[in-house]
Amino acid sequence: MPAALHDRTPALDEADPSLGPRGPFPDIALRREIERRWLHYAFLSDERDLGLVSNIAWLGPAANDPLRRTRNTAIVLMYDRHEGWSASQFNALVRAPAWSAFRLSASARVSRFEIASSAQAPGVDLTLRRSSHPCTSQCVAFTPDQHFRWQSETGIHATGMWRTKARTYRRVRAIGYHERVRGCWGWPELGGWVFGFANAPTGKDGAPPPYALVFTLVYPQAPAEAATASVMLWQDGRLRRHFTRRNIDVAVRGLLEHDRVRHVPALSQHLGVFAMAPIPRLLVIDARQGRDRVLLEFECRAAARIVIPSESGLSPFSVHEVIGPCHVSGLVNGKTFGFETRGIVEFAGGAHAD
Repeated sequence: MPAALHDRTPALDEADPSLGPRGPFPDIALRREIERRWLHYAFLSDERDLGLVSNIAWLGPAANDPLRRTRNTAIVLMYDRHEGWSASQFNALVRAPAWSAFRLSASARVSRFEIASSAQAPGVDLTLRRSSHPCTSQCVAFTPDQHFRWQSETGIHATGMWRTKARTYRRVRAIGYHERVRGCWGWPELGGWVFGFANAPTGKDGAPPPYALVFTLVYPQAPAEAATASVMLWQDGRLRRHFTRRNIDVAVRGLLEHDRVRHVPALSQHLGVFAMAPIPRLLVIDARQGRDRVLLEFECRAAARIVIPSESGLSPFSVHEVIGPCHVSGLVNGKTFGFETRGIVEFAGGAHAD
């Protein structure tokens, strides 16, 4: 069984502290209740219809805690075409320290990543290898004193065991992306976001994807000008283009049927939660800059709705993890490209009665 989470951000013990932070985040204590740090993971299997989304979080001390203790949460969600989505509670067990591409050198290294629910299913025991380089860090600031900062890396190869409630899959090969997020925000003020990724099939074990895509839309409640968007394109493990907000168009079509959405974790079904905005059946993102262009068409097939309590009020926050096929095409440096694959898109937003 994996070790429990540490009560602080993990550090790389063998690193030289004079070179800067030893872990994926600055080695500084969290101070505010709404201050938080995340490590996010998402993988899709090569040959089987399996998907994984996991989030490990360090949250600032509660306002009424005289000891100012950091709080830790972790959740793992798994998709199996035979069973649909399943999830742990927010107390998943993680082998510590948690693996992160942002704590390794630029050269590829192999590390172990193990996370599972307290019942051991869903859960994974994976060997991870990075094949690409991270994108530039991005940030959005909103309200007088809140901000949200993130940085992504594609082409993370994963090999190992996946365990659902009914099945165990061994020697599964998967590829995905990893992200670190930090900042200080309240759920109502954050408003919502759309995150997603797509890796072109590599055709070679351990090689970086020929092309990979990560897109982000963030729209805080206020001010209106805080909304931002980006589309990032990797080629052979290197970031080639970063399309910014004013060069991106987004369109949706249709609605995902309610019976394709599963409410997780199981205990959250006992909460009185308002309905979230519906999930589109088709998401299209068109990014253009000069003669360069990237077009992504994502078809939503199955969603898991996660209900997240708010630390600063009674209104909860909802995140939909959606899996489905996607088509990516484009033109970069005068060369056209295109690929078919599966992707994962995350739709997040507040839950309201209206």
